[in-house]
Amino acid sequence: MNAVDTNVLVYFVDHDEPMKRNKASQLFLQLARSDVETVLLWQVAAEFLSCLRRWEQENRIVRKQTLGHLERLEAMFRWVLPTPGILRNSLELSSRYSLSHWDSMLLAACIETNVTTLIAKILPPAPRTNPSPSSIRLRGQKK
Repeated sequence: MNAVDTNVLVYFVDHDEPMKRNKASQLFLQLARSDVETVLLWQVAAEFLSCLRRWEQENRIVRKQTLGHLERLEAMFRWVLPTPGILRNSLELSSRYSLSHWDSMLLAACIETNVTTLIAKILPPAPRTNPSPSSIRLRGQKK
């Protein structure tokens, strides 16, 4: 299962960044055609809404546009809501891997919902010498 991070959603709607907007649009077309489901994590949706509201305050967009962006997301993705276990697991992740609060929350949500690919950038990833993913097991996580 795939999930997208906040910055990808922001690029998708940002008229001030036409190249990034185009890349994000192409990415969403690829995800829509894929056999692998892409979900929207609640935290990402909340961070995206925070960005849109900031743009409203800066007079970059109006409320009608904010609502339109949210409606489009509702049509594109299945939304995944948080559970209490995400909070405990995020604390464990932040301690074990020195992650920020928000990064550990996002990673905990991905692990709990069986997201295997978090798309956080719209640029192609750098080649890796060891492509095998490492396994992270958290307390209470199903095998």
